[in-house]
Formats: sequence, C-alpha cells, structure tokens
Amino acid sequence: MKTTLSRMLTSAAVLLCVLAVTITDVNAQTDELTCPDGNPELVIAAGALGSELELLNQSLQQYMELCPNVTLTALETPDLVTDRLGLYIQFLGARSDAVDIYSVDVIWPAIVAEHMVDYYDYVEPGAQFVTQHPEALIQNNTVDDRLIAMPWYTDLGLLYYRTDLLEKYGLDIPQTWDELAESARLIQEGERAEGNSEFFGYVWQGALGEATMVNGLEWQAAEGGGVVISPDGEVQVFNEPTIQAVERAAGWVGDISPSNVIAFTPEDSREIWQAGNAAFMRNWTYAYNEAATDPLLADNFGVAPLPAGQSGVAATLGGWSLAVSQYSNNVDAAATVALFLTSAEQQKFRALEAGFAPTALSVYDDPEIQADSASPLFEQLFTTLSTNSATPRPSTIAGERYNDVSREYANAVHSVLRGEQDARIALDDLEFELEDIVIELGF
Repeated sequence: MKTTLSRMLTSAAVLLCVLAVTITDVNAQTDELTCPDGNPELVIAAGALGSELELLNQSLQQYMELCPNVTLTALETPDLVTDRLGLYIQFLGARSDAVDIYSVDVIWPAIVAEHMVDYYDYVEPGAQFVTQHPEALIQNNTVDDRLIAMPWYTDLGLLYYRTDLLEKYGLDIPQTWDELAESARLIQEGERAEGNSEFFGYVWQGALGEATMVNGLEWQAAEGGGVVISPDGEVQVFNEPTIQAVERAAGWVGDISPSNVIAFTPEDSREIWQAGNAAFMRNWTYAYNEAATDPLLADNFGVAPLPAGQSGVAATLGGWSLAVSQYSNNVDAAATVALFLTSAEQQKFRALEAGFAPTALSVYDDPEIQADSASPLFEQLFTTLSTNSATPRPSTIAGERYNDVSREYANAVHSVLRGEQDARIALDDLEFELEDIVIELGF
C-alpha cells in the first residue's frame, strides 16, 4: 500500500494552576493502552520535514511493539503545505479508505471537519487527553462542537536575539515593540559604524501570503486590535490599534529591517540572522535547533516571547494535529492509535529526540525536559501557551473561506508594507471585503 500511495504522491506533486495532568498521569497514558481487536492495518499521512518522518516511524514501531496485532505505515506527504492539503482533498473528496489518520495543519480543521470523526466519541470533553492541551488549541480544533483533531505538536512565533550584542551595548531583552525598535536601531548603528554595512536590527517574515497574515495578526492582536474575525463573526481590522500597528511595521522596512524583508520567508530571515547580520529575529520554533547547532552562534543567542503591545504578547499559533478519517475501514483502531501518538508521553519523546514543541502542558514540567539542551526554548513556549498569549488565526471561524480571508488580509497589509497604500485606507477597504465574506458565512 505504501508503494502505491508514494506513486500517487509523485504524481500529485493557560496558567500553571490549571494544569490537569501530572507526570505520573503522563506515564499512565500509554501504560493503560488497550490494543484494538483484530489485525488492523493503518496508514498515517504526515510530513517529512527534518526528522518528522523518522520520529513518526519510531513512534509507530513503539506502538506495534505494544500491540503486535496492529500494522502501522507512515505515508510521506509533500513538504509544501498547500500541496499536502491538495492531496488530502483528493483522498477525502473521493471518500478513500487509503489513509486512516491525517496530520492536520492548525489552519485546516474547518476545511476537513466534515470528513473526520469526533474525538468526543472516544473521550469525554473533560478527560485528561483533552484538558492536557491549551484551551486555544482545543477551540481551534473544534468545529460545530466536534473535536475533529487532537493536538500533536505546536509552533509559535518567538523572538530570537543575540546575547553577545545585548551585552556589548548594555541592553536588556526588549519587552515591548517600541523597545525592540529602539534596541535594534542602536545595535544596527553601532555594528555599521564598525564596518558591517549589511547589518540590520530586526528581521522577520514579510512575504506576501500566510507570512503576512501571521505577522500582521501578531502586531494587531498585541495592540488590542482584535483577531481579524471574532468567534461571533465581528470583523476586526479597521480600528486605531491595528492601523497604528501596521504603520509601525511599515516604518521598519528599509530602516531597522532590510527593504526586501517584505519578501522574506522564515528561512530568508533565519539565514541573515544566523549569519550574524541581524540583532533580533521573529521566527518559529524550528530556528532554535538550527542556531543551537551552529558553532558560531550556539553560545551567543537566546529566545524570548515576542514583544508586548498595549494588550500584551500575541504569538500566532502554529502546529499540527492528528485527525481520524470517517472513511477508514478501522475507525476505532485509528482513533486509539491517534490518541497514543498525541499522548503526553509521546510528546515528551518527540521533544527530547528532536525539539518538537509539546501541546501537553504537563510535559514542560518534566525534569528531563527541563534538563534538556532545548529547555530555554521549552520555557518560553510554556510561558506563551500557559498565559493564553497564543493567538489562533480565524481559520475555524472562516472555515472553507479561510484562504480568502487570509489572502484579503495579506494583500491589504502588504500594500502598506510596500508603501503603496495608506494603512487607514487599506484596512477600511479590507473590512468591507471581510464583511462580505462574513455575511456569506451566515453570521
């Protein structure tokens, strides 16, 4: 089956006090595993970036050792998430039983919901498997009161900084966006005066598309401008906090950030920062391991929550969950496997092996996690997740229209970043476009 599917792919080209799970509970999750009946053969579709596929295969092997009657196969899917979603839609639209469990991007639950089982058929809403995750993630994965995807690992926007440069210029880690701009400019001027004309204070992701959506949401939410579309369908873009936040970011372009930052992907910004040509960087969690294994940077960087605005810190939520297909020939067995893979014990394994960020909050309190080389990253992730600073995109609200919402938002914000449109005009026009979408959604 795996060979056949591979050929198809080729052609398809929350505060501490709310923690409900103790470390004893973590270990109990797989100790209490009940193997499915019969001899089910299941396929799990997942990504292969970095060590993701290798880790999944290790987890599947662990399960098969516990339940020898079950055969599990990992299906490698395209690296580009849009291609992966396209493949999923092909399978699901055809009601194919070829895949039993799908790894689902944080912005996809509403798109695939009609094809997936409800985890509440297998666990109670207040059960440990649910309450171990941040409320924002559970809400993100809930469509029409159905929990259609179980959080697997998370991702968040974080601030990376050069510890040696902060020490050199006598600066603290910036706590607000204004402090970030101040510190970035001071370091940039100093480094350029010493001969590095290519040095910049701050790099981030401004490429037109989801990168603009992600960064723009962080800027506006931190300032109290809302979350683009609220859960009750209110469009939140044309307001003073959002206007000022976008204008401020536009002011960075060609100043503390390169002029071409408006075309940067995560890798573009990482390469500049890791090469020693930037003081600060906004990026996802993956950049931590990249820097930690760089001989020139390993001892000279740190990570912190993103700077705060008037309403505090806002970090766009990323990550992946596991959803069980209704078209599986072994739905119950697939649900059992998915719960095993998303258990706190498995999340701890993935964190220790390759730095994948757990969604099970109790894992961050584990002594082995705290002693791990990536513990500074985990500490910041826990701070953001447990204080409700993680900000979901309006994907669950917009459902199948999310791509339209994201595109309209990105186009408007990007026009301001490019200097082609005034923020007030661009966001006023954006609100009009989004209100039409909201009406079509039935709000």
